[in-house]
Amino acid sequence: MAFNYISAAEAASLIKHGYNIGLSGFTPAGTAKAVTAELAKIAEAEHAKGNPFQIGIFTGASTGDSCDGVLSRAKAIRYRAPYTTNSDFRKAVNSGEIAYNDIHLSQMAQEVRYGFMGKVNIAIIEACEVTPDGKIYLTAAGGIAPTVCRLADQIIVELNAAHSKSAMGLHDVYEPLDPPYRREIPIYKPSDRIGQPYIQVDPKKIVGIVETNWPDEARGFADADPLTDKIGQNVADFLAADMKRGIIPSTFLPLQSGVGNIANAVLGALGRDKTIPAFEMYTEVIQNSVIGLIRDGRVKFGSACSLTVTNDCLQGIYDDMDFFRDKLVLRPSEISNNPEVVRRLGVISINTAIEADLYGNVNSTHIGGTKMMNGIGGSGDFTRNAYISIFTCPSVAKEGKISAIVPMVSHHDHTEHDVNIIITEQGVADLRGKSPKERAQAIIENCVHPDYKNILWDYLKLTDGKSQTPQAARAALAMHAELAKSGNMQNVDWAQYK
Repeated sequence: MAFNYISAAEAASLIKHGYNIGLSGFTPAGTAKAVTAELAKIAEAEHAKGNPFQIGIFTGASTGDSCDGVLSRAKAIRYRAPYTTNSDFRKAVNSGEIAYNDIHLSQMAQEVRYGFMGKVNIAIIEACEVTPDGKIYLTAAGGIAPTVCRLADQIIVELNAAHSKSAMGLHDVYEPLDPPYRREIPIYKPSDRIGQPYIQVDPKKIVGIVETNWPDEARGFADADPLTDKIGQNVADFLAADMKRGIIPSTFLPLQSGVGNIANAVLGALGRDKTIPAFEMYTEVIQNSVIGLIRDGRVKFGSACSLTVTNDCLQGIYDDMDFFRDKLVLRPSEISNNPEVVRRLGVISINTAIEADLYGNVNSTHIGGTKMMNGIGGSGDFTRNAYISIFTCPSVAKEGKISAIVPMVSHHDHTEHDVNIIITEQGVADLRGKSPKERAQAIIENCVHPDYKNILWDYLKLTDGKSQTPQAARAALAMHAELAKSGNMQNVDWAQYK
């Protein structure tokens, strides 16, 4: 079949007010860029005429500025799900301009299939190749592309020359059946492949191909510093000790790691610790640090949903695909983050907390309990089902004015039932097998900054000390209230709560 090659502006003109669009990609890797950038111009023009123009967006995770950023600034987004990292989008969400649905990434594709979010009118899919019989070869991420391609009335393909055709074969595209017909997902080790290297669609649904040469809008992360290095070393030391005492098998277990400079520091420390054998990743994103560990032989295989790497690192992978082809696989997000597979493989999860409380509950999404940061992402998918679930964070923020350990989290994403280990630069709190009161003692003694230890011990004195989970209801969020009032949690005065 001969496809219709059109401009990005022509493709954007197919999208009407009230449509829901489904996008490829997961993080800025592999997501739409050219068509969404033109769509923002249409929205601005319609708004200037006094006409409404807003759409719904279904994605795998975050996108780049040419999608979330320009569309937020153009006030073109009515609804969006799930995770995002764009600052302009965040401002629009926290000012009430966008209806944002923050859901577990493993559930996004199936909730779209179940019809929970409405119809998919048009899918915009970035590809490195598309064949006349409707085979779409994705670029640097899997996301929810298979599902939105199947459900959409029409498909627009952004054929992006910035991604090498050597990426063909990198993906393992598999979409499970819906209940009551779903079967087990037959992944028994991270390197297993169970699907096809492409998305098969009816070529008649492809209404246009937009040729682009637009690199991924990769985010850079701060270099490691003494604080993140210390957190990373604490994680490596803990895992090495658990392996030495037989808690972790001597062959080690697959790892999942979140995104950011702490995650990079953790992986760097694990790579340097030669008491830990070369290991595999079963994770949602692969960052630059993992690619370096694969090259060094410290990571044997990486299974993920996206290559969330810098553009020079991505080009290096493409240039050396003969080396990487049997060491990397990219999957749809409902497979990379699938709870069944995570639990079967015994994945060790390592994610970042905004704050944790004395009993091990974790807030990973909201500042002060009300302002969205980015979203829960895949942390919940892995945490509840992990062999060992670890959360890391610096013990303090804003030059010590904020403690990451508080009496009660201001927003609740991960319950104490799912969190095994909390690690800061101060040390490691092992919560396994402990009662709530024992957890509180372990967290204060091992993870809290010295400036806050007595403050948190004094908080516990306000409680009856006898309950299963002692709390002083009026004082539980007093540190957050003091931060809002004076800008410094250290100024909290417990006397008024006695």
